[in-house]
Amino acid sequence: MAHKEPASTHLDHRYSHPTAVVEDWADAVARLTEAEIFWLSTVRPDGRPHVTPLLTVWSRDALYFSSGDRERKVMNLQQNREVVLTTGTNTLNEGHDLVVEGEAVPETDDARLRELAALWERKYGSVWHFDVKDGAFVGAGGPALVFGVTPRTAFGFAKSPYSQTRWQFT
Repeated sequence: MAHKEPASTHLDHRYSHPTAVVEDWADAVARLTEAEIFWLSTVRPDGRPHVTPLLTVWSRDALYFSSGDRERKVMNLQQNREVVLTTGTNTLNEGHDLVVEGEAVPETDDARLRELAALWERKYGSVWHFDVKDGAFVGAGGPALVFGVTPRTAFGFAKSPYSQTRWQFT
């Protein structure tokens, strides 16, 4: 599947082993697509950070997540849409970690939401089935708003050998 290429890619030698090489964005996209759990970081209205685990799907060069409209993350997004999504492994010497920075943009188009609902169910199973109504997901837990985060900047952290790749998008 084609994807948007970064405007620039950079290996940060300060945090990379001498034999490390720049990671390919296509490999990062595959990891973003396959990862099951992400951590979303938002900022509370008083400036304190908030972090929560959640599920995402990758589609059309963006990560999508959903949330009830009264949850802390949505209240935070009403004041500041800048977010960080992270995923990876909790091991020291193997695997990859990814960090995506961008703006969480509400997705309210019912046709697009139906596409995303199908992706959620395909990735996470029928327990994550959503219907779509009035610009939101509707499931057992009530309505859920959907947000898309197109990477502005992303970081890849390889662990064998250690490396830090930065992808910058326009």
